[in-house]
Amino acid sequence: MVRIILIRHGETQWNIEGRYQGQEDTHLSERGLRQGHMVAQGLKDTPIDAAISSPLERSYMTCAFCAELHGLDVLKDDRLLEINHGDWEGRLADDIEAQYPTEFHQWHTEPHLVTMPGPGGESLEDVRRRVRAAFDEYAAAYDGKTVLVAAHDAVNKAIICDVLGLDMSHFWQIKQDNTCINVLECQDGRWRLVLLNSTNHMGYLFSGIEQKGL
Repeated sequence: MVRIILIRHGETQWNIEGRYQGQEDTHLSERGLRQGHMVAQGLKDTPIDAAISSPLERSYMTCAFCAELHGLDVLKDDRLLEINHGDWEGRLADDIEAQYPTEFHQWHTEPHLVTMPGPGGESLEDVRRRVRAAFDEYAAAYDGKTVLVAAHDAVNKAIICDVLGLDMSHFWQIKQDNTCINVLECQDGRWRLVLLNSTNHMGYLFSGIEQKGL
């Protein structure tokens, strides 16, 4: 069996502003840095054998805070990159809604039918395929071990839906707070969800925070 501890990165300034980040390499905010250290402390007594992260700084730094307490290096995996939002990247949610009202509404009601507009824009199916390939590879390579994986909101939601047998139409039914902890286990090719969106390490059971730049 492999156990994957899946976390989301800490808060960024763009999270606060409601700006779509996608694959833009944004930085952790002051609060995001604190969150990164808090999740590291929350996991310090949990045995971890390997640490893997999206190469984007916000995830990599969050992962590195955790890995340091276990004496681990962080491996980068491009398959964990956030969804490419195409022309929406770097823009405020309110501005996107004003310019792309139909697409924006569909993204929030039928996300499985949306391909992000513009060069490089991805669909959730694009994300699901690359992340599932990564997770299947981890399951084979790290049998009997616990792996920390640090990624992003859409990435985490897509893989959680996928391993539970849910299609991407269920995307918005999964919440991922900044530095939340999820635990997934795989035994003989069968996945199960052990823990979802835990924020206890930050001192609360649930955040109540709704971010617009997703």
